[in-house]
Amino acid sequence: MYSNTMTTKQWVLQAVQDLPDDASIEEAMERLLFLAKIEKGLHQADLGQTLSHVHVKDRMAEWLK
Repeated sequence: MYSNTMTTKQWVLQAVQDLPDDASIEEAMERLLFLAKIEKGLHQADLGQTLSHVHVKDRMAEWLK
């Protein structure tokens, strides 16, 4: 699907081409933002910038009080 060797332009074009023909501009923007956030998260994981499951559970418990 998306390769590490793709340029940003190629990546965006592929993401748009993968949308259904009747997709709206908003849907295209949401898709690109979603994929960009995944890419950012994968990059952070590669750098070891992650949180443990326990830490996330603790944070969620605080938010849900």
